[in-house]
Amino acid sequence: MKEIFTLKEAIQKIEHFCAYQDRCHKEVTEKLWSMKLDSDKMDLVLVHLIAENFLNEERFACSFARGKHRIKCWGKIRIINELKAKNISQTLINIALKEISPEEYATTFHTLAERHWESMRETNSLKKRKKFCDYLLRRGYESNLVYEKVRDLENSFQ
Repeated sequence: MKEIFTLKEAIQKIEHFCAYQDRCHKEVTEKLWSMKLDSDKMDLVLVHLIAENFLNEERFACSFARGKHRIKCWGKIRIINELKAKNISQTLINIALKEISPEEYATTFHTLAERHWESMRETNSLKKRKKFCDYLLRRGYESNLVYEKVRDLENSFQ
């Protein structure tokens, strides 16, 4: 990788980086650091990206929440934690979560839960229950939903 970039080269490279997929400020800043730009140039690049709408935290948060829910079937807790790790504000996190309709969220949760329950080969019911709950909690679903679902599934499969 080239060691030193001119401002114009850095802007072109980072525009491509942002155009490929939505990015947050933290990802862009890390990329600029890896390009060994000094902080004055970094500020100029960031201002340019925001002005040209290559960098938009709200758009990033919304597409992140939609994508992680629809593609990876993550729950709201996991999405919130991942967005916080990317230094996204609570206001933007709340806006992003509105991208997932309650109906879609419930459907995804029930489909994922039932598919996982049926695929488990554990014979010990306590171990099966624990593995099932751990799986859904790791995916970021709310504990009350998970425990309610495990009770329903245990009752329906007895």
